[in-house]
Amino acid sequence: MALGWLHTARFLTTAPQLHFLPELDVPEIAFVGRSNAGKSTCINTLTQQKQLAFASKKPGRTQHINLFALGKQGGTDAVLTDLPGYGYAAVPKQDKIRWQQVMANYLVTRQNLKAIVLMCDPRHGMTELDEILLDVIRPRVEEGLKFLVILTKADKLTRTEGAKVLSITKLQAGGGEVRLFSATKRTGIDEVATLLWDWAHPDAPLAEVATAAPADT
Repeated sequence: MALGWLHTARFLTTAPQLHFLPELDVPEIAFVGRSNAGKSTCINTLTQQKQLAFASKKPGRTQHINLFALGKQGGTDAVLTDLPGYGYAAVPKQDKIRWQQVMANYLVTRQNLKAIVLMCDPRHGMTELDEILLDVIRPRVEEGLKFLVILTKADKLTRTEGAKVLSITKLQAGGGEVRLFSATKRTGIDEVATLLWDWAHPDAPLAEVATAAPADT
């Protein structure tokens, strides 16, 4: 059910700056991460759409905030936000600083933001920029904002390496959820989809919906 819900994702709008974003009253889930962390692949895998999230051939060059609507039958019950990748070395310093400010402002001020999903390449671990992002959102997390670290490209790790990086990242995440994820091996897809569905529907978690469904007779 959760994957079916994510499959309804469709492009809503794109914005070069925060003030161009529409005011929305549905839960918003933001995807963030360093360039090359596998963010676009993760979004496309979860939504089962090959080109929903655009992966630039020049990492760090895609500098717009993209919103995708979720919900069946023409309705919208949640929104996925794809924030630009950060930290790519080839991007001019002033552009990096500007986008760090835009992203920080979005994460701190966006009223309907309910959850943040941080992509991290487990082979490199959480970087200084990832730690800065955690510091920015910590006050909102303490107020109830949901937070998930997705360790992408988990197929590149052995089972022992995966268990180790999962343990380390849970400590670094400070109360956030952490999941191993692989688009290639389909690792973690159902878990992450269910988590996102529950966060977007806090009054009707997927487990409750499944339990309440009438049994076949």
